Amino acid sequence: MANNQSALTEEESVLLLDVFEESLRVFKREQFFSWLQGSMQSLIPHEVLICGFALKNQSQLHFDSFVSTRYVNHQHVRFATSYESGIVNRVINAWKKDLCPILVSHTLEEVDYGPYRVPFVESEKVLNQLEIRNIAAHGVSNKEGDVITFFSFSRIAGEPNPRHAYILQLLVPQMHHAFLRVMNNIYRYKNIPTKLDQIPPTILKIEKQLISPREIEVLRWVNSGKTNPEIADILYVSVNTIKNHVHNAIAKLGVENRSQAANKAQEMELLK
Repeated sequence: MANNQSALTEEESVLLLDVFEESLRVFKREQFFSWLQGSMQSLIPHEVLICGFALKNQSQLHFDSFVSTRYVNHQHVRFATSYESGIVNRVINAWKKDLCPILVSHTLEEVDYGPYRVPFVESEKVLNQLEIRNIAAHGVSNKEGDVITFFSFSRIAGEPNPRHAYILQLLVPQMHHAFLRVMNNIYRYKNIPTKLDQIPPTILKIEKQLISPREIEVLRWVNSGKTNPEIADILYVSVNTIKNHVHNAIAKLGVENRSQAANKAQEMELLK
C-alpha cells in the first residue's frame, strides 16, 4: 500500500490509466518507443530505457534499448550491459535478492528501505562516462526467481526517489506484457540467436577510459602477486595511494576484492 509520499495525485492516476490503455495497442518496437515518449514521461521522465529479457534455453539475458538523447549511443548501452560488472547487470543482480525496485545515483547512500533498495553507490565520474545515470529499475521474474523481463530507466530528471520506485511497481507489470508482445513479433519469423554478440573492441576502449592508466598499472602488479606495500615501493608512492587505486578499480569493475579485480581486468584484456 502506498504511503502519503508515494501516493499518486489525481492527475497522475488519470495519466496511469492512459498509459495502461495505450499499452494495449503496442505490438511493434516503434509503438513501444512512442508509448514511452507519451504519458509515461509525465510519470517517470527519462531519456534511456534498457530492457533485459530472457530467451528460451539461454542463461544470459538479451538487451534492447530505447534512447531519446544524442548523448547515449549503442556503445554506451553495450558497455552498461556487458560482463557481470556492467552497471545494468549489477542492478539486476541486486534486484534478484528481494525483487523490489532498485535506485542508483551518486547522490544516494546505500540503504534498504524495504519497498526499494539502493544496493551500491557508483561514483559520479563513472556514471558520467557511461552517460547512464540516475537509475530506477524493476523487473518480473518466474517462480524460480529467474528474470523474465527487466526495465532500467536512466537519465531520470532529478534524483531517483521513493515515488519512482512506487510508480515502477505499478508500471512494470504492464510494461512486461507490452514488451513481450514486441519481442514475440520480432522473433516470430527469425532464428533465435544462440548467444550474445561478442563485445566489439570499441567497448574495451570505453572500459580503459573508466579504469585509469595508473589503476591498470597497479592491477598489473597485483596480478603478478605483489602486495600493496611492495607496489608502493615499486611506484615510489605511499601505501595509501595504492590502496585508493585498488579500491577505485574494485568499485569500477564491480568485484569484491583486489584479486578479483586483477582477474577481471585480465579477462577483459586490460593488462596487456
